[in-house]
Amino acid sequence: MRNGMVALAFVGGASVCAAAPETSLRPAPRPAEPVQMAALAVTATSPDTQLRPVVRPVSDQILMAAARPADLQSLSPELSLRPSLRPDSIVEQALFKRRRLRKGSVCGDISIQGEKVGHVPAKQAGCGAQDAVRVRSVAGVTLSQSAVMTCETAQALNTWVEDGLQPAFRRRNQVVSLRVAAHYACRTRNNRPGARISEHGKGRAIDISGFTLESGELVTVAQGWSAKGFSKRLRKAWSAACGPFGTVLGPEADRYHRDHFHFDTAKHRSGPYCR
Repeated sequence: MRNGMVALAFVGGASVCAAAPETSLRPAPRPAEPVQMAALAVTATSPDTQLRPVVRPVSDQILMAAARPADLQSLSPELSLRPSLRPDSIVEQALFKRRRLRKGSVCGDISIQGEKVGHVPAKQAGCGAQDAVRVRSVAGVTLSQSAVMTCETAQALNTWVEDGLQPAFRRRNQVVSLRVAAHYACRTRNNRPGARISEHGKGRAIDISGFTLESGELVTVAQGWSAKGFSKRLRKAWSAACGPFGTVLGPEADRYHRDHFHFDTAKHRSGPYCR
């Protein structure tokens, strides 16, 4: 071999390149460029240091299950990657509950649970109701006793509980039950002799005397109206009823309503009457 020329050796009839590396015809592999090395380093870094954001798993449970698709069926609904991956039993339970609620609903509203009563005969002139229902709960809040009323009144009560009462008591300790003081009753206003027939006698009124909270505490209108912890909430709830109902009376209306709220759906020419 002389001056970079390639020397050939014959070993077993085959030629072998015996040239030194610096004299090889093919350039020797070069080390990776700095840019390539940096790119490899980035891909090896943790998700927090990557240049391009990646989708991080919600939890280790999802990360492990993602590697085994069959395990996705064992995840709770809150952790399911897609609704379609939720267990069939969860979907079936939800559908069953909805069918059950729909079966027990009245007035064409799944939020109003009860049963149909139909025609309520009048015991005296001016009383009675048509297409009445017996309501057990509205907007997920149970009534202490099933109350007979018209659908118009039931719908007004449902709207008030959902949009007025619950927001007044805030989300931390919601109302779970209403204490019903009176509903349908064929009688005169405030039970006074010779007075006009009450809206109670037409199935268009309900009296509420208290509220049971999630904590189990009972808040009565009589004591809570002026109590430091509940006065503001009760007054806000009472005010919110003015609109869904045509007549709203409370402790400051007169001596007959010191311990309860009276709500009815009577129509007044000047609009809702609230005291």
